[in-house]
Amino acid sequence: MTPPAITVALVEDDATVRERFARVIAANPELQLLHAAATAQQMLDWLADNAADVLLVDLGLPDRPGLDVIRHCRQVQPACQVMVISIFGDEANMLRAFECGARGYLLKDGNEQDLAAHVLNLHGGGSPMSPIIARQLLVRWQAGGQTPTPTPAAAPARPAPMSAPLSGKESQVLDLVARGFTYQEVAQHLGVAVTTVQTHVRNIYGKLDVHNKAEALFEARQLGLLRH
Repeated sequence: MTPPAITVALVEDDATVRERFARVIAANPELQLLHAAATAQQMLDWLADNAADVLLVDLGLPDRPGLDVIRHCRQVQPACQVMVISIFGDEANMLRAFECGARGYLLKDGNEQDLAAHVLNLHGGGSPMSPIIARQLLVRWQAGGQTPTPTPAAAPARPAPMSAPLSGKESQVLDLVARGFTYQEVAQHLGVAVTTVQTHVRNIYGKLDVHNKAEALFEARQLGLLRH
């Protein structure tokens, strides 16, 4: 007898990213997408009368923080497993998400090919995390779970400066990639070749001193280079 499909709901304000997530979920016979919301309130309203096995939540929603959705879901549907999929990779958002009840945390990097596997892993009892998130948790655990408090004379820690500022075109590419567009879609949006986009991405990696999209988005957020 075939087991019932794992039901999934998601809230993501970017229509392009939301549709891409929906396609990935719909393509897996083990998953069933029940609802895709664009705002926190839409998802909260849906949760009042419906249930899902897994809930995917973006933190940067236009009306209310995604953390409110996580907290509410854990209260009304404690059996639902919640996973964050967000551009926010800083420790504060990560810790708040886990404290609210999230069991997984993925950074948006424009590549959703493993999303279905992550959902299945989460439902099976795992805690899928992007490498940067896992590393931050490990560092915090190794430090005994304590966040160092600077002395009054100590200056707050700041990200290392870039080797060179991003050009206008590089900033456009970074912004589009952060919003979940593929290289092909970025190329179409900017009216350039995919190879040109790849060149811009390599330049961005070099200036931010990173090696992949997840690290680039994390560093860009830390440096205040992203608007969302």
